[in-house]
Amino acid sequence: MVADALAARWELGRERKRFRGRLLEGRASIEGSPRVALLWPETYMNEAGRSVGPARGHFKLELDRVIVVHDEIDLPFGEVRSRLGGGLAGHNGLRSIKQALGGADFWRVRLGVGRPPTTDPEIVAAYVLAPFDEPADDVRALVERGSEQVERVLSGEDGN
Repeated sequence: MVADALAARWELGRERKRFRGRLLEGRASIEGSPRVALLWPETYMNEAGRSVGPARGHFKLELDRVIVVHDEIDLPFGEVRSRLGGGLAGHNGLRSIKQALGGADFWRVRLGVGRPPTTDPEIVAAYVLAPFDEPADDVRALVERGSEQVERVLSGEDGN
């Protein structure tokens, strides 16, 4: 949802199928207008590295120029944080990306989705895959905060 919002905000070009995903390229409409590529992997979440790794290689990006936007059950709903590198917190998609990129020193923009009241893996998986229960306005606000955080990271002011 954040990538969709950024694509609209930046008025990026036509979408293409590449790197086992959907890809848009263009310039971000922020200070300095950096070139950007937005990638929506179309792999299973726990195999996202199969999409992200080849894209990074194609664009010849240093690890710290890769920004991964993801849900974070260890943050309350609505909270947004970013960091460079760090642990994977059991997130299988991040594990796959780390393996494909050859390291963990990429940016993460973490969107808090809250945690269900259990640690049962099946219930947790169903929770993160289900549509939001929160009001649509709250979800839109979360997506907007996530988009703003990506722009702060891009402009070099990570904003935490």
